[in-house]
Amino acid sequence: MKKNVLMLNPPLPLSFWSFNETLAMTGKKALLPPLGLLTVAALLPKDWNIRLVDLNVRPLAEDDWRGIDLVLVTGMLVQRESLLELIGRAKARNIPIAAGGAYPTTAPREVLEAGCDFLIQGEGETTIPELVAALDAGRTSGTFICDDKPSLSDSPTPRFDLISHGDYESLSLQTSRGCPFACEFCDIVSLFGRKQRHKEPGQVLDELEAIHGLGFRGTVFVADDNFVGNRPRAVALLHRIIAWQASHGEPFNFITQASVNLGQDVALIDLLTAANFSYVFVGIESPDEDVLISAHKLQNVRNPLLDSLRAINANGLSVIGSFILGMDGETPGAGGRMQAFAEAADLPWVMVNVLRALPKTELWDRLEKEGRLHDGIAESGWDALTNFTPLRPIETIFTEQVAALTALYSPSAYLGRAMRATLAMRPTRSGKAGAGKTTGSSLGGKRESPRSDIMPLLYLLWRQGMVGTARWQFWRQLAIVAWRNPSRLRRYLALCGMGENLFSFVRHIRAQAKARHNLAA
Repeated sequence: MKKNVLMLNPPLPLSFWSFNETLAMTGKKALLPPLGLLTVAALLPKDWNIRLVDLNVRPLAEDDWRGIDLVLVTGMLVQRESLLELIGRAKARNIPIAAGGAYPTTAPREVLEAGCDFLIQGEGETTIPELVAALDAGRTSGTFICDDKPSLSDSPTPRFDLISHGDYESLSLQTSRGCPFACEFCDIVSLFGRKQRHKEPGQVLDELEAIHGLGFRGTVFVADDNFVGNRPRAVALLHRIIAWQASHGEPFNFITQASVNLGQDVALIDLLTAANFSYVFVGIESPDEDVLISAHKLQNVRNPLLDSLRAINANGLSVIGSFILGMDGETPGAGGRMQAFAEAADLPWVMVNVLRALPKTELWDRLEKEGRLHDGIAESGWDALTNFTPLRPIETIFTEQVAALTALYSPSAYLGRAMRATLAMRPTRSGKAGAGKTTGSSLGGKRESPRSDIMPLLYLLWRQGMVGTARWQFWRQLAIVAWRNPSRLRRYLALCGMGENLFSFVRHIRAQAKARHNLAA
């Protein structure tokens, strides 16, 4: 039976990934669209009417609820409060609601207690057809669990037509699920498994064609859990992407996630950069080997960590690094060691997180057995304290986090790392001609018009070159990069621009820390 469906993506709290300053520069409304909902929409019957409202783009209006037969909502842990609120708003209007995604999968009881009618746990390729069958049979509630790990060979192209691409700084796609590693704190293995599953190269190219057909040009986030987890598959896909990019005039610049062993594989890095991958997110977690071993992050100790990260950057991929404070085995001063390691590795873009135990992870199970896991989850944003009792005092851990972030994101320190990373990077393939392969965008990808490229640049020159506290350093370094590595000048400017987001976010973290201190006093 044909249905009118309202799909809802809850708002995200302010975080490392909010990029509010970049959005202000570019006029976009959100960083990324809700890829999970777009994929689910493609799994629903083609004759159903689907309306998607991303609350990160616009507020939900009363008219959005009218005539709706079913609400579908998704959410991660950081969206918990707003997800539960949306379930309540649907129930207040007597509209059936289905909830799926990472948080409903890992915390089903809370979602059901909030009033969810249809609970979807696991991947949509299995569960969405079951939901549709239940609705056709007249059922008014149910739980649909994906116990297996479905093949992605039949996964449809996401319904990119449901969004306005002009609202987003970047678009996204996914080519695989799962990760071969088993870090204790990570829920990827429990959600998607250690054996990676892949879309066929033709499917990935179809998704690139769909994004290209929207008229979008710019950065595409490849949302794989570990893009290089299966090397032969990554190589085969990259060859196809390289050919596709060449035949379409290089419309996209890519960001993805990868394990640090990529630093030992220069040939694979070269394929990534040939396909126009520019940034890679790497979980560093800790500079302390004992901590990494305790957390089962063994891939980070098989080779010298610093050398691997430097090799990734030197060969053309900018590293987005992530650290975690509060892990067992950590000794005092861990935050300072993380800050020093980031400086030594010349990593401009660095996260310093405080550990939270995630449901269905080895860490969650161990902490529960040890009686260290807190009951319930009172908060889920960046401002929340952790949800377990660490072996070090929690206030010490948070003090170290704030100190590390403050040091890393002083404008002078950040600009220094950005310049050193840029100067250490090899020239682009067309570097001898003085121009990089990648053109435009705050993240390094093409823009849709010259104006959309010029305005962020003028904004950056004003913020860092005219009124910034490190303005003399900014101009001096700009001249150095232009002279010594001119083909990477655009990448350097992109890194400088991203700094504005990070400076703003750290100010928020410091304000929250001050508020906690005043409250305690």
